[in-house]
Amino acid sequence: MDGHSLINNLVAAIALAFLLGFAAQRLKLSPILGYLVAGVIVGPYTPGFVGDAGLGLQFAEIGVILLMFGVGLKFSLEDLWAVRGVALPGALVQMASATLLGYGVGTLMGLGAAESLMLGFSLSVASTVVLLRALEDRGIVKTENGRITVGWLVVEDIAIVLAIVLLPPLAAIAHGEAATPAATARELGLTLGKIAIFVVLMLIVGARLFPWLIVRVAHTKSRELLSLGTLTLALGVAYGAASWFDASFALGAFLAGVSLNGSRFTHRVAEDSQPLRDTFSVLFFVSVGMLFDPMTLIRSPLGVMAVVSIIVLGKGMAALAITTLYKLPLRTGLMIAVALAQIGEFSFVLAGMSVRYELMSSETYSIILASALISIAINPLLFKLGEATAERAEGRATPAQS
Repeated sequence: MDGHSLINNLVAAIALAFLLGFAAQRLKLSPILGYLVAGVIVGPYTPGFVGDAGLGLQFAEIGVILLMFGVGLKFSLEDLWAVRGVALPGALVQMASATLLGYGVGTLMGLGAAESLMLGFSLSVASTVVLLRALEDRGIVKTENGRITVGWLVVEDIAIVLAIVLLPPLAAIAHGEAATPAATARELGLTLGKIAIFVVLMLIVGARLFPWLIVRVAHTKSRELLSLGTLTLALGVAYGAASWFDASFALGAFLAGVSLNGSRFTHRVAEDSQPLRDTFSVLFFVSVGMLFDPMTLIRSPLGVMAVVSIIVLGKGMAALAITTLYKLPLRTGLMIAVALAQIGEFSFVLAGMSVRYELMSSETYSIILASALISIAINPLLFKLGEATAERAEGRATPAQS
């Protein structure tokens, strides 16, 4: 079966994810934990069948594209603009806090300045898949809490794109190679300009062209063509965003969905893409498990504990402090804090590039992966704890008000 690598990986990943996800559900645990364990089993660090981790990550990327496209379908520009006052400063302050905490922990671990910085920034962004999956499972994507959280996520996505662009100049500076501040500023300005052009094109041209195209396809009364048209739009715009405008796949797919928002067939398009979104989001969790080396917990237990503390406590407390400062309800603050208390796909991308540019060691990368798996695994439990805490606080407040 050497010539059937794609089929081998899909069968192993999906079958194991189903079995272990079902077992986790029966044990009153989150199915996500089962998906992660399935990835560990087929990963290169455990005996038996070894899956292709690179292929798994590509599956995961497709899952992120489809998921962000689906979220864009449910969000209007008015929704995002309404939460800009909280989402923009909140995301930037929370990312800065996590980066500084990571830098401090990296320094205590004996890492260099550049590696400590990359460690901190890798911890500052939340997993798109985990966050949106949690919001959709609770049916709160369209609520005020959901809008703020998604807006926060979009700001993080843009920031991580800029970080990825700045990584080569940072590597050149760290290695003592020629890289002037003017060249770095010019490169950053060029990237910002490309992203701005892409956003304008999507909001002005795409918002008129894409709904018209979908209506034309829908009039053929062919379900297959409508499904293919939807996939072509989501994947094509995501690819174009990354290839031509230096944006991320996720941002491109999200804006493609936003452009279709409000059209007559929005609901049908969302329904048609749901099965694929679910399947590829499961493959994302399996791919995370495949990258995890269990021996990292033995080699660097203190490092893993410190990094998990930053992800769960540091990021969560920073988000809660920001929402409190803006006088948002406690339930909103707790929900946002818990939703952001994990890391995922963009952290792996940034950390992986840091290893490639020799800004981060493989061991630090392994610590990030181990911490990501732990934070993703416990995130559903944190959601339940946050909801219970909010209910108790609201229960105490009600008698006092009456």
